Amino acid sequence: MSEEQIDMAKVEQMAGHVIGHVAGAVSLMMAYLGDQAGVFEAMDGEGPMTLDQLVEKTGMERKYLREWLGSISAAGYVDFDSDNMTWELTPEQALIFAREGQPACMQGFIQSIVAQYEMHEKAVEVFKTGKGRPWSEHSQCMFCGVDRFFRPGYAAHLIPEWLPALKGVTERLEKGAKVADIGCGYGTSTILMAKEYPNSTFVGYDFHEPSIEKARERAAEEGVTNVSFEVARAQDYEGDGFDFACIFDALHDMGDPVGAARHVKESLKPDGTFMIVEPNAGDTMAENMHPMGQIFYGFSCMACVPASLAQEVGLGLGAQAGQKRLTEVLNEAGFSNVRRATETPSNMVLEATV
Repeated sequence: MSEEQIDMAKVEQMAGHVIGHVAGAVSLMMAYLGDQAGVFEAMDGEGPMTLDQLVEKTGMERKYLREWLGSISAAGYVDFDSDNMTWELTPEQALIFAREGQPACMQGFIQSIVAQYEMHEKAVEVFKTGKGRPWSEHSQCMFCGVDRFFRPGYAAHLIPEWLPALKGVTERLEKGAKVADIGCGYGTSTILMAKEYPNSTFVGYDFHEPSIEKARERAAEEGVTNVSFEVARAQDYEGDGFDFACIFDALHDMGDPVGAARHVKESLKPDGTFMIVEPNAGDTMAENMHPMGQIFYGFSCMACVPASLAQEVGLGLGAQAGQKRLTEVLNEAGFSNVRRATETPSNMVLEATV
């Protein structure tokens, strides 16, 4: 073997690259602390604040807040005025870090990442052994974070854009349709639709009982009466005669997505519509070499593929399956017509009919 040649310029370049990622990882943890402790909320709308003012408003330990402000302002997450020794959360920064429910809010995304680090030993074990990892074996923080991340996007796009992009679906929902939301999690998507279309009835299904319990609580809190939630698997939930069925960011997590889609087809009326919302990935890995691809491949390695491998069949589509592969799955399940109805930067919306 020839002697290894090291290009130190490339080493230094890569080291700088990694330092940037380490800084980012620390910044996300600081952002999570600021979210959970209410510091961002305390700064929102206050303009420039001194350390003393922030201590007085939050009641928190001055020494911790000083270090937190140093890190978070170095990251550019808040603005620092070194002449006056003040820190400000601008309106634009507040949309990202403080304002729950806004489409730009990133705290759910951040919380989901923190949840992975919380159970890093389990992640390492699964990665090394190739075993599956059921959804139930993740941190509670993960369930909350995933819902927080997806909820603003669904609230912004589902009713005004995604459903109208489907052929004839909104008309059926307005008149009164029977709807199945499979893999509904905390019920965010189900409740949004149920509130918008009171003449229709909605059933949310999920195999994770704690999520279904949370969905029921939320529906009761919001006074939504045309929705119910059931613990059931995608491939054998009860019920038929549905006019419309949907799966949001979950088909790729399923062990047997073909079987799940086939069961959806069997539960639909002959003229029913199936909507599949999935990450907006390209069909090849080369097309996904960008920051969102980096993030989704990472989550897929830690959560999506392990969830699939823990179930029957264990197809392991992954979060970056792409439209071509998803269409193959849907065609195999019996849906002969599949089209991309619409999209956002992070999601594609597929419409499948027989």
